[in-house]
Order: sequence, then structure tokens, then C-alpha cells
Amino acid sequence: MTEIAKKGGTHAHMPDLDWSQVRETMLMLELATGQIESAMKDSNSSVAVLTDSFTTMAGYLHMISDTLASLPDEGEVGDTKKNVLEAANHVADMVHQSIIAFQFYDKLTQRLGHVCHSLATLNELVGDRQRIFSPQEWVALQQKIRSKYTTVDECAMFDAVMDGMPVKLALEQYVSEMKDKGSDIDLF
Repeated sequence: MTEIAKKGGTHAHMPDLDWSQVRETMLMLELATGQIESAMKDSNSSVAVLTDSFTTMAGYLHMISDTLASLPDEGEVGDTKKNVLEAANHVADMVHQSIIAFQFYDKLTQRLGHVCHSLATLNELVGDRQRIFSPQEWVALQQKIRSKYTTVDECAMFDAVMDGMPVKLALEQYVSEMKDKGSDIDLF
């Protein structure tokens, strides 16, 4: 633990001679990281239940479709078969779309995990009085953060910001490019 991090809690309401904006920044970074991690843990259990439910439903839909395929195509049974197959196909499409949504969620949690790691790494650097003023340490931090990005587009956004593009503009450009490309989710 760094010297700055040893003193816990905020001192901003009653600053003393040892008060430090760095310590306050570190506290806020730690809090933000903790909140993100807590939200991800809470949501992971719910998504796991939903994923299991949709996987089971997909299996049942396959079984229903196979059973219906064995029924005759003519007469009243054929009409019923056609209606049930149509409904099953609609439900299968909905299950398929839900699975895509779960994959987007998975991608989101991976990104948030990277953010937590980046914030924790930044916190360590800011809290180390020997490293905080070293440009090489900041370059190493930036390289470490960039290495966590998993797509060319994310790397390009990071590079644009590091090259001086305002963050808001870089994010707008990134979102626009993602919309133009469509989904990069792999279906399973």
C-alpha cells in the first residue's frame, strides 16, 4: 500500500496540513471501481439465470419443432401443425435475439472489467509519490490500458484521444463507426 493510500476516508470537509487532492482523487477512483465491480457482480447472477433459461427454452423449442415435423401436413392436424410451427419459429427468433443481447452484455462486462483494471492501475500510479511524476510511468500506464482493448476500433479511439482529440468527439466517432459496421457479436 502506498504512503498516500494508508490514510483512509475523505479529509476534504476538515482539511489539515496533510490534506492532499491526490488522496481525495485516489479515494474517488477506488469508490468508482468498487461501484462498477459491485454492479457487475449483481447483474452477472441475474444474467446467468436468464442465459440458462433461454438455453433451456431453445432446447425445448427444438424438441417441439422435431415433434411437430412428425405430424401430418394435411387436414385439421396439418393446420394446427402449421400454426404451432409458426409460433415456435417466432419464439425461436425471440430466443435468438435474446442470446445476442446476452452476448452484448458479456462484451459490456468485459469492457467494464477493463475500466476497473485501468482505474486501479491509475490509482496505484497516482498514489506512488516516486512514480507519479515520471513520464515513463505514464507512458507505461497508457500502454497497459491500451493493451486491454480487444478491437481495432477501441484502439483507434484510444489513440485518437492520446493524440489530442477531445474524448467526447472520439466517443461520438467510435459510436458512429459501430453503428455503420453493425454488430460484431459472434453468434453461437
